[in-house]
Amino acid sequence: MPDEIPITSPCEAAIPVKPIEWLGDRVRIIDQTKLPQKEVYLELSTYRQVARAIKDMLVRGAPSIGVAAAYGIALGGMGIKTKGSDIFQKRLDEVIAEVVSTRPTARNLFYVAERMRRVADTGGNTEQVKKALIEEAVKIQAEEEAATAEISRLGAELIKRGSGVITHCNTGPLAATGYGTALGVIIYAWQHGKSPRIFATETRPRCQGAKLTAWELQKAGVPFTLITDSMAGYVMKRGGIGAVITGADRIAANGDTANKIGTYALAVLAKAHKIPFYIAAPASTIDACIETGEDIPIEERDPEEVTGISGVRIAPEGVCALNPAFDVTPHELISAIITEKGIIREPYGEGIRGMY
Repeated sequence: MPDEIPITSPCEAAIPVKPIEWLGDRVRIIDQTKLPQKEVYLELSTYRQVARAIKDMLVRGAPSIGVAAAYGIALGGMGIKTKGSDIFQKRLDEVIAEVVSTRPTARNLFYVAERMRRVADTGGNTEQVKKALIEEAVKIQAEEEAATAEISRLGAELIKRGSGVITHCNTGPLAATGYGTALGVIIYAWQHGKSPRIFATETRPRCQGAKLTAWELQKAGVPFTLITDSMAGYVMKRGGIGAVITGADRIAANGDTANKIGTYALAVLAKAHKIPFYIAAPASTIDACIETGEDIPIEERDPEEVTGISGVRIAPEGVCALNPAFDVTPHELISAIITEKGIIREPYGEGIRGMY
């Protein structure tokens, strides 16, 4: 049986930073591309600015993308200068389409767009709809924050006291606006006396682990060791690793999971070393309309992210590079999926259907 973790309510903040904040007529974000060298905050007042921030990964992480998108759609609605309901709805559709076109893999983006569309369809005059869109966006952020706090609490029960834990990419408050998903589990376990030995992968090609996870763990005062992606097998083979835990960008109805490129390799290594491999993600990441991981769209990004690091070229000119942002881990390699609604195990299809 896993060690039980006491419930802390409300959950203490994982780090003293609010990565996304609604200011009434604009949204304030921390520019994640500037971390860890600088903490730069930007105030975005149009939906196009928000869409660009998502596309260029100033905001990233599936839950955070969803929250930012909600505020972007609300800002888009605020900017429509017509009192005609039909014209307003048409222009809002154009806003939503532009926002959702930014990142194709993250389910939260589309989930949020569907919610905001339903709010707009409830009727009322344009001013009432604009107000309702803002209220829904604020509600979405509050729900995501509450969800990640519960995910962190539930997931921490699976972490063995004093064991090693490997995590990949960035899944803390920056990625989730709230406590965090996979990294939230780890930070919560540390704050509640389980003292896990934490190994964070660098996460090439954009190095979110080295830049963002390392920054968050330092902010939280949690000791850890940074490793290159290719060191994970070596660390597992040395022994003492009790779990590998990552986040997710989209989970299919059968439990197949899309996450940052390199996650599948970690799952295969964990299986070979008989180490539990966990996914931590809010229910909003589950796409029950997609049957298997084969149907999850995989974003292809600029090859220059592979041929260089932070704008500095490391490969010779003319080199071709492959740059899928995500890969898919088959459900049979996953030991459990941790959501705010509970921990799901095989058969995942049954557990996911029960959740809905």
